[in-house]
Amino acid sequence: MAFQSFVSHYGYIGIFSLLMLGVFGVPIPDESLLTFCGYLASKGYLNVVLTVLVSFLGSIVGITLNYVVGRTLGFAAIKKYGQHVNLTVEKMEKMREWFDWLGKWILPVSYFIPGFRHLAPFVAGASKLQFNVFAIFAYAGGFLWTLTFILMGYFLGHEPVHAGPHANFLIFAGIVLLFIALYLYVQQEMDTRRKKKQGKIK
Repeated sequence: MAFQSFVSHYGYIGIFSLLMLGVFGVPIPDESLLTFCGYLASKGYLNVVLTVLVSFLGSIVGITLNYVVGRTLGFAAIKKYGQHVNLTVEKMEKMREWFDWLGKWILPVSYFIPGFRHLAPFVAGASKLQFNVFAIFAYAGGFLWTLTFILMGYFLGHEPVHAGPHANFLIFAGIVLLFIALYLYVQQEMDTRRKKKQGKIK
């Protein structure tokens, strides 16, 4: 793969650049890239802590750029320029439905859904979600996502091309855990509101 040669030649700068572009929307196999970086770290070519840090920074820069574009240009930009970057109005409407359903929780979930991770921050920005709220959820998701696939490559100890079933399992497990967290959060919010309402009645 081309990204393997790029990372081998440019090291951490290459990792940062590819992750930033990939999360922003350039068609780069992000999960394979992260797993490959973990593999290189296991062989001693990269430092695993620096690899996680640089990958995390690249992912959050990419997702922040999408948020800024969404907040600045809004949904009208999709109708005008979306076809040039494979962003159709239909895809954006689908993401808006997900955003209306899950709210800010779609940001960490979208990292584990290829094709959606660059749409979610755009919708968040266009919907005028406050930046501090965006950062908490998006950056937490970025850290979990990068750490998951880097550690997979590190501990499996072989090329990412052989890691397909493991990757699918981890993606599924990550989404399940995030939905469990969402469910617990919603339940807590509902209980809090119920108690407040009961307090006002009394």
